[in-house]
Amino acid sequence: MSNQSLEGLRSQIDAIDLELLELLNRRGKIVENIGKVKEEQGTNRYDPVRERQLLDTVRDNNEGPFSTATLQHLFKQIFKASLELQKVDNQKTLLVSRKKQPEDTVVEIKGEKIGDGKPHFVMGPCAVESYDQVKEVAQAIKGHGLKLMRGGAFKPRTSPYDFQGLGIEGLKILKRVADELDLAVVSEITHPNDIEVALDYLDVIQIGARNMQNFDLLKAAGSVDRPVLLKRGMSATIEEFIFAAEYIISQGNSKIILCERGIRTYEKATRNTLDISSVPILKKETHLPVAVDVTHSTGRKDLLLPAAKAAIAIGADAVMAEVHPDPATALSDAAQQMDIPQFNEFMAALKAFNVVPQ
Repeated sequence: MSNQSLEGLRSQIDAIDLELLELLNRRGKIVENIGKVKEEQGTNRYDPVRERQLLDTVRDNNEGPFSTATLQHLFKQIFKASLELQKVDNQKTLLVSRKKQPEDTVVEIKGEKIGDGKPHFVMGPCAVESYDQVKEVAQAIKGHGLKLMRGGAFKPRTSPYDFQGLGIEGLKILKRVADELDLAVVSEITHPNDIEVALDYLDVIQIGARNMQNFDLLKAAGSVDRPVLLKRGMSATIEEFIFAAEYIISQGNSKIILCERGIRTYEKATRNTLDISSVPILKKETHLPVAVDVTHSTGRKDLLLPAAKAAIAIGADAVMAEVHPDPATALSDAAQQMDIPQFNEFMAALKAFNVVPQ
C-alpha cells in the first residue's frame, strides 16, 4: 500500500472522528436538556433500564469488525459521561454552602458571638455528676470571663455498663448553676423525643459524634429555634459531616456550629487523630462557624494546650475542653479531664498566646 493510499485512509478516519465529535456533542446537549426535565420532575437522573436498552441495541445492531463487548464498553463510558453532564453541583445548592451564602454565619449565645472572628471557649465536665461538682467548675469558668459551659447529662458510652449520665436531672443541675452564674449551657441530646424537654434547660443542643448521622435527631434539632453544636462522627468524611449539617439547616435552623473532635485512624498515640486541616476546609466550603474539641481528639491532658493553640492558629472559632474538680474520681473520661489548677494554667497560657482577652 502506497503512502498516498495510507494518507487517504487516514483522512477518511479524521473526517469520521470529526463527525463523531460533532455527534457526541449534539448528544451531550440533548442529555443536558433531559437532565433539566428530570430535575423539574424530581426523577432520578440514572435510569438503569435505559442503559440496558442502549447496550441491547448495540448488541442487536453490531455488524463488526469491533466485538460487541468492546462497543458496549465504549457506550457505557458515553452513558457515564452523559450522567456527569446531568449532575447538579451540590455545593451550589446546599444551604450550608459558602457558595449559597458567602458571608459568615455568626451564632449568638447569651452575648457570645461564635463566628465573629474571635476565639471562644466551651468548658466544663465530661459528665454532670452532682450540683457541687458542676458549681465548682462553673465558678472557675466564670473566673476567666467565659460564658459557655458544657456538661454531659445523656452519655452514650461504648459499654452499656459504663455511667450513662443523669439524664433530665443532669440538665436541671446545669440550668440551675448557669442561672446562678449567668452562664450558657451546652449539652448533648441523644434522642429526638428529648429535644422539646431540653429546650427548658439548654442554650445549645449538642449532637455527639455517635449521633452525627442520626437523621431523625438532626431533623428534630433543625425544627427548633436553638443553636446546635454538631460534632463530626469518628469515621465521617468531611462531605458526610457537611451533609449532616444540611439535615439541620434544611428544617429551618441555621444556628449551627460544626465541631471537629478527631477521627479514628490506626494511630494509638492519641485517643483520636485531630484532623486540624478540616477547620479551614469547613470554613471554606461552608459559612458555619467551626469549633475544635481538644479533649476528645487527643485524649491527653499534656496535648490540650498545643492542640488548642493549633486550632486557634488555623482559624477555629471556638475550643472545647473538659474540666473536673477531681478527675481521678470522675465517672467518665477521668484520664483526659483537666483539674481546676490545670485549667487555670491552660487559660493563662492561652492569654499569654494573646488569644484570650486579658
